[in-house]
Amino acid sequence: MSSKTYLTDTHCHLDMDPLKKELPQVLKRAKQAGVERILCIGIDEESTEEAIKISKQYRGVFATAGYHPHDAKDYPEGFDERVKQWAKNNEIVAIGEIGLDYHYDNSPRKTQREVFIRQLKLALEVDLPVIIHSRDAQEDTYRILKDSGVTRGVMHCYSGSVEMAERFMALGFYISIAGPVTFKNADKLRRVAQAIPDEYLLIETDAPYLAPVPYRGKRNEPAYLVKTAEKVAELRGVTLEDISRITSLNASRLFGIAPLPKKPAIAYKIRNSLYLNITNRCSNACSFCVKFHTDYVKGHNLRLTYEPELEELKKEIGDPIKYKEIVFCGYGEPTIRLDLIKELSRWIKSKGGRVRINTNGHGNIIHKRNILPELKGLIDSMSISLDAQDAETYNRICKPLYENAFEEVVSFIKEAVNYIPEVTVTVVDLPEVDIEKCRRLAEELGARFRVRHYNVVG
Repeated sequence: MSSKTYLTDTHCHLDMDPLKKELPQVLKRAKQAGVERILCIGIDEESTEEAIKISKQYRGVFATAGYHPHDAKDYPEGFDERVKQWAKNNEIVAIGEIGLDYHYDNSPRKTQREVFIRQLKLALEVDLPVIIHSRDAQEDTYRILKDSGVTRGVMHCYSGSVEMAERFMALGFYISIAGPVTFKNADKLRRVAQAIPDEYLLIETDAPYLAPVPYRGKRNEPAYLVKTAEKVAELRGVTLEDISRITSLNASRLFGIAPLPKKPAIAYKIRNSLYLNITNRCSNACSFCVKFHTDYVKGHNLRLTYEPELEELKKEIGDPIKYKEIVFCGYGEPTIRLDLIKELSRWIKSKGGRVRINTNGHGNIIHKRNILPELKGLIDSMSISLDAQDAETYNRICKPLYENAFEEVVSFIKEAVNYIPEVTVTVVDLPEVDIEKCRRLAEELGARFRVRHYNVVG
C-alpha cells in the first residue's frame, strides 16, 4: 500500500460484534491498508453511546448519532435532547443513520417518515450533516429531503439509478459507494460509480456488512475499503491514490474532520501525469468552469495565492521522466505566462520529459503575435478548447475578454498543427453545443477531436 494512500471509511459499525470483540486488531489492519479515518455510525441510543466511546479511545475514529428506520417505532422521547448535548460537546460529526426502509418494514412506514422528518429538523437545529439510509423508498426519501431544507448529507450505500443520484446531488447530497460495486451483477451501481462527479463522491464499507470481492460472504471490516476504492478507481480511469485523495477531501468537507488541505498545489499528479498550476488568470469566464464553484480538482487545491516561478516548479517536478507527461493546466490560461512555459519546457525536454499544454487558444491574442513558432520543439502535444460551433455560442458560454475570440481560436488551431506534433480540439458536452459541427470543424483544421463531459475535470 502506497504511503500516499489516505482512505476514509465514511460508514462503519465498529460497535457491532464481531468487530467490537477484536477492535484493536481491526483498527491496526485498517491503518496498514491505508484507511486513516473511520466514521462509526450510531443507529440507536446505545450504539451512539458506544460510537462516541470508541471515538474518544481511538485516534481517527469519529462518531455519529441517529435512529435507524428499522427501530423508528421505538424512538425515545429523550433522544433529541441527548443528541443536542452530544453535538454541543463536539462528540458527533453527523446525524445518522436515519431514513426510510420499505424493504423490511420493521417499523410502520408512517412512523418511519415521522421519525425521519423529526431527525432532519434536529440536524438543522444542531447544524450537522445527515447520513441517509434509503431502501426501496427513494421517492419518499427524496420528497422528504427536498421539503426539509437540509442541504448537507450523504446517501449511504447508494443502490439507485444515475438519474436518482442526480436528483439527490441537486439537493446537495454526496453519493457513497460501498462493496457491492465489486459484485459481478452490479452493472447499475458501476454506472453510478462512473457518473458521480468528483466533488460528490464518497466510499464506505458498512462493515461488518457487505464485504467486497474477494471477501464477499465474509465479515466486512474497514481494511477492505481498499477493494472498493480500487474498483471505483478502475471504473473512473484514475488511480487508487486519486480516489483516496478525492474521497477523503470530500469526507473532510462534509463532516468537518481534519485534515483538509489548505495549501494550493502548483504541481499535482492525476493518474500518471503531472499537472502544473502556474496561474489562475484567464481570458475567459466560462459558465462551466469548475473554478467558479470549488477550489479543488481531483482532491487538489488549485486556488493559487501567488504565481510560482521557474526554480520552484523545477523542484516540484523533480525528475520529469517519472511521469507520462508534464501538463501546463490549472485554473487559468497558461499561455499568459509564455516565457515561463518556454523556459521550463526547455528544461523538461532536456531531461527527457514530455510536455503538453491545455489552452483556450487565446495565446496569440494575449501576446499580439503568433506564439506557436516559439513553441516548436518544446511542446509535444496541445489540447485547445474550442467549446462552441460558432461565435455567438462561444461568446455566450465562454464570456471572452477579447473581441473576435472565437475566430482567433479557430485561427490558432489551424496554425498549431504546423508547429505542434499532436493537436487535439476539445469541447464540453453542454446542451447548446453542437458536437458534430465542432467535430467537423476540428477535422477541417487538421486536428484530433475529443468531447469533455461537463462534470468531469482532470
